[in-house]
Amino acid sequence: MARKSKHRHHPGRLNSVTACISTMMVLILVGTIVFVGTMADNLGRSLKENFTVEVLLDDEIPVKEAYKLQTELRQMPYTKFVSYTSKEKATRLQAEAMGDDPNEFLGESPIPASFELHLQADYANTDSLDKFMPSLKNAVGVTDVVYPEDLMGEVNNNIRKVSIVLLVIALLLGIVSISLINNTMRLSVAQRRHSIQTMKLVGAKWSFIRRPFIRRALWMGLIAGILADLIIFGGIQALNSWDPQAQQIITPWVIGLTLLSVLIFGVVLTVVCAFFSVNKHLSMTREEANLY
Repeated sequence: MARKSKHRHHPGRLNSVTACISTMMVLILVGTIVFVGTMADNLGRSLKENFTVEVLLDDEIPVKEAYKLQTELRQMPYTKFVSYTSKEKATRLQAEAMGDDPNEFLGESPIPASFELHLQADYANTDSLDKFMPSLKNAVGVTDVVYPEDLMGEVNNNIRKVSIVLLVIALLLGIVSISLINNTMRLSVAQRRHSIQTMKLVGAKWSFIRRPFIRRALWMGLIAGILADLIIFGGIQALNSWDPQAQQIITPWVIGLTLLSVLIFGVVLTVVCAFFSVNKHLSMTREEANLY
């Protein structure tokens, strides 16, 4: 008999492991939501920053004026970086693309030198460009400013639609995640409801009764968060190995934000849910606890 009692299973410990695993699975879902959302935001910004504005220059523009214009363009809030293409280089690139040299049948190339502006993502929309481009067109030595207005509007519209869909999905999955963790903590606390009632009968304060449950929930959330982070990080590394180009979108910021969000969400939510679950049982009478 003594040997049997020595090897008796501890249901409380098993329940804690089960609750920790359940919480970890939910946190993996939370991490996936954050990861997809931040990666989609990075992808949208990357697409916007690929838009360019061509500033076509007059063939007679003095070198000093061209240099001054380049300096001013680099200082503009909408500019990510500026590249210069000379008339000769632009003609050569056009000849390679079309297979004909304009100099051969026109005598001289009609293709002007230009500055190519790569835009900041926040300014890659028609509203911002309509505000800034008129003054640029009137700058000394500038003959025209060209940018893909229709394509830019269409891409921004599509990004907006995708963002709304992702936001709705994230909200729904977030509600599901919170409900699952809340139910997990409620079941974990309910299994010790008789202990809570016993401590109330001997005159223990609510804060004293609540403390071990909060501490247990804190460790459960921390361990579940760490395990979920390890699994998510392994998945991200596998994705990067499968497609090395994904590293352009899956930046250290995306990885760090995802892992930190999972850890904070796991700890905070388990502690908060445990707090309210214990309070619910503390406010029950013994008869209500027996019927729960």
